[in-house]
Order: sequence, then structure tokens, then C-alpha cells
Amino acid sequence: MKILIRLALIALSFFILKTGHAASYPFDIQISGKGKQAIVFIPGFACSGKVWDDTKAVFEKDFTCYTLTMPGFAGVPASADPSFHNWELAIANFIKDKKLDHPIVIGHSMGGGLALALAADYPQSIGKIVVVDVLPCLAALRNPAFQSKENNDCSPVVKQMTSMPDSQFHAMQVMTMTQLMADSTKRASAVDWSMKSDRKTFATMFCDFSNTDLREKIKSIQCPALILLEPQFVLIGGIAQQYQNMPTAQLKYASKGLHFIQYDDKEWYLQQLSDFLQPTKK
Repeated sequence: MKILIRLALIALSFFILKTGHAASYPFDIQISGKGKQAIVFIPGFACSGKVWDDTKAVFEKDFTCYTLTMPGFAGVPASADPSFHNWELAIANFIKDKKLDHPIVIGHSMGGGLALALAADYPQSIGKIVVVDVLPCLAALRNPAFQSKENNDCSPVVKQMTSMPDSQFHAMQVMTMTQLMADSTKRASAVDWSMKSDRKTFATMFCDFSNTDLREKIKSIQCPALILLEPQFVLIGGIAQQYQNMPTAQLKYASKGLHFIQYDDKEWYLQQLSDFLQPTKK
């Protein structure tokens, strides 16, 4: 019996080492690189952690990288209760459980929103954040007086999205990616990640994030924060106002491209990260 228990423990240890995480976390985790300073990468809506591959290739020689793919996205099994708050809590628990010492959190799009929320709700735990092309409240672009709804009903969005034929959903995603990504060589991968995503999670998180307003919450952020925004935001009023409650925010605008700045203005993006992360390299 003791031998069987020992073998079971060895098998469990091998599983954790191989996958990079225990089954208690709803998201997929890939661990790479080396270094005392940790970076947690959070991809955007319906994206795989592979969206950070080019970034990691530059920084994993100096940092230990924990790259997430959120549950229900890009082929990762869905969780029973997807929500912005629950995902934030799961990432916070992961950081705590793994004893990551003031990690840098880098997030794109909705992942950037999660980085903002983590830095606001756990100001003593996060070292720095990099937010790639997201605002504290996207809905406020159309309605500056927007207020989040309590108990927001996402069922109509879920019903519409889940009943959509695959061909229609695919066509919608192809059109969406042409509007979000200038680098045409990367679009097919992004569309594929969407097609592999759980449609209910896709709809629920789209609805939930559309109802998220972090403009007041970010007052609590204490860590340095680099905010990288697409060039189109220069032409839109109210961008700086969304971050006015966050004195640590450094707003910088890309010179070209669209929403996927890490692809569309890659050299500029990598230089901004390098300059921002340099003081914490060990």
C-alpha cells in the first residue's frame, strides 16, 4: 500500500511539473523562463496565451513567465461560473498560492482590465502592471455617465451567441479581426482561438466586461503602471479622464496599427516594455 501511495504522489508531481499547474485553477498556465522576478501574462478576449509568444521570447531570459489562457477560451475547458470578478479572484489566489513576490502583471484588452483590477484590489501584492489597449470603462466612450448594472442579465446575449451557426460566427470573427489587427499574418490564429472558445463563456464574458467600470476602483492602485494605447485613441476625447484617478499611470500611444499593439507596432511595444521593466530585472 505504501508503494502505491508513493507512486501516486510521484505521478501527481509529474503532472503538476508537466502542465505547470494543479487542477484547482480554472485557467491554463504555461511556465517558462528563469529569473527571480515573475511576470504574469493575461491574454485578451477569447485569445490563447500564445498571443504573448513574441513578448516572452524577449523577456523570459530575465524573468519567470506565467502565461495564462482563461477558462473557456482557445480550447481551454470552460468553468461553471465565468465572470470578471471570479477570474480576478482566481488569478489573485494563484499569485498567493505560488508565493509570487510582487509580480509584474501584463494584460491585453480584457486581460488589461484584469491587471487593473488586481492592482487595485491587491495593492500590496502587485509590483507593476502593463495594460495593453484597454480603458477602465469601455462603455463610457459612448456614454460618459455610464454606470454598471447590478445583477446584469446576460442571458439574451448568451442566447443570441450560442444559437448562431458556426459559419456566421466565423464570418463575424474574421470581420472583427480585420478591425482589431493590422498584421494580417496573425489574424487566422486569432480567429481560430475564437472558434475553439466555448460560446457560452464568450457571450457571458463579453456581456460582463461590457458592464465593468473600474474608473473609481483604480484610485487604490499604488504600483507603477504602463498604459499602452492604440493610435486611434489619440483622436478620441476622454481617454486621459478615464485614468485621472490613477496617478501612477503612464499613458503612451502607439504610432501605428490597431488593437493588437504587440503585433501591429511590435518594435515600439517591446521598447516600451523593456524601458519599463528594466529597473526590476535581477
